[in-house]
Amino acid sequence: MRTKAILSTTTLAASVALAAAAAPAQAAVGPITPSFAVDHATSAIRGHATAFAAGAGDTFASRGVLVDADGTSHVRFNRNYLGLPVIGGDVIAHLAKSGDLRDVTRSQAATLALSTTPTLNAARANRAAATALKGVPSGAATLAVDAIPGTPVLVWRTTVDTAHGQFHALVDAATGAVVDRWAEEQTIGGTGTGYNVGAVSLDTTQSGSTYQLKDPERGDTYTVDMNNKRFGKGTLFTDADNAWGTGTLSNRQTVAVDAQYGVAETWDFYLDTFGRRGIAGDGKGSYNRVHYGSGYNNASWSDSCFCMTYGDGDGNSYGPFASLDVAGHEMTHGVTSRTAGLVYSGESGGLNESMSDIFGTLVEFYSNNAKDPGDYLIGENIALNHEPLRFMDDPSKDSKSAKCWSSTVKNLDVHYSSGVGNHAFFLLAVGSGSHTVNGVTYNSPTCNGGTMSGIGNAAAGAIFYKALTTYMTSNTNYAAARTATLNAARDLYGTGSTQYNATAAAWSAVAVG
Repeated sequence: MRTKAILSTTTLAASVALAAAAAPAQAAVGPITPSFAVDHATSAIRGHATAFAAGAGDTFASRGVLVDADGTSHVRFNRNYLGLPVIGGDVIAHLAKSGDLRDVTRSQAATLALSTTPTLNAARANRAAATALKGVPSGAATLAVDAIPGTPVLVWRTTVDTAHGQFHALVDAATGAVVDRWAEEQTIGGTGTGYNVGAVSLDTTQSGSTYQLKDPERGDTYTVDMNNKRFGKGTLFTDADNAWGTGTLSNRQTVAVDAQYGVAETWDFYLDTFGRRGIAGDGKGSYNRVHYGSGYNNASWSDSCFCMTYGDGDGNSYGPFASLDVAGHEMTHGVTSRTAGLVYSGESGGLNESMSDIFGTLVEFYSNNAKDPGDYLIGENIALNHEPLRFMDDPSKDSKSAKCWSSTVKNLDVHYSSGVGNHAFFLLAVGSGSHTVNGVTYNSPTCNGGTMSGIGNAAAGAIFYKALTTYMTSNTNYAAARTATLNAARDLYGTGSTQYNATAAAWSAVAVG
């Protein structure tokens, strides 16, 4: 059963029928605009109907545009069939910078061909839903096409009030059978006070008279209390007044606020910066497990549960591991597993860790949280003495990590071989020598005795993200990472550009040539 569905009609930015649509704008000169993308995506539906499973009875309405830094664009469309909204019929058109169609994402398997004349009237549909859910109808039933099952079906969309809250139900308009149902869920503006992030806003879910620490705006990401156990599913955090945590560790919700906020900020960072909707890029949320074990000094990502796990620390050297850069770090392991799939050993394992450190750092800068401002220190809020786990400007400051590549780097633990990639990123973003950022002073050496200037977090992050998601493979080593990032810099900024030359210089500065 669905856990959430949006039933209201979205305001339409543009609409097109297959039979008649406006011609697209000419090839863009300069930055790609949303209107340019919508025009060309609309034309693509008309010219490539089979790819969109589009038939003569369909109309499409754009409901969102994402334009990547390299000019590629992604346009989402809602679908109507003979005037009725199609549940599960939405599509995404992926366009090249030129406006040409590159790919289509859709769930609907085939062109729709069904009658839109119901056998059952609205009143009978409401009664059928109320009987099945043991409640009373609430509001008028409306017709729609449910394209999510294998065979699309004409349905009445109904709402039923029950003893357990309000539910939506889809009733087969021919047989009266309830084909799907789900609880009403609302995005609620909650507040929280975390241990590491302070006072923040949270999107939560109302369920009856209580609130759940579950975010319907970000794929239903949620947080559970493991109750200091290492096994089991944990308990979803709920609250009576939608005010979570107190900032003190005596309140079990406090660390949950840190974890939930960290995931929300990481989700928003990837979406706003790269157009990526969630870890797998499919809009589906992960979940957090906090209060894991007893005295557990670690945090982790697991592909098998699609979740993050946070220990509370031992209370002597370490406190809770839920913090902004750690959340970004762990979620990025998920992004890496869904893209390059870097094997977690040798140099590829060091790169895997490095990517997580890099994007965890960028999440911290993106969030601009007053209690945890952006820096190039990894996990600085975890140790009770605030000693970072790793230093990006000079990884060797921890006496374990490699700041320069050598043939022995592959033999190090991946958390220490990551230093080569971290150092290269810092040099690319900030530059060599002494710098002060957000009140923290850095002094980054080079391995070849040279000096270089940085190109900023945005450009450096764009290059590393494109390299990770487009050019790296499971066994990429540091030499191949140099090639991958140069390819990315070429695609984004051009061969010989300032950004391209700086990328080459950064790798040379860490002895990867």
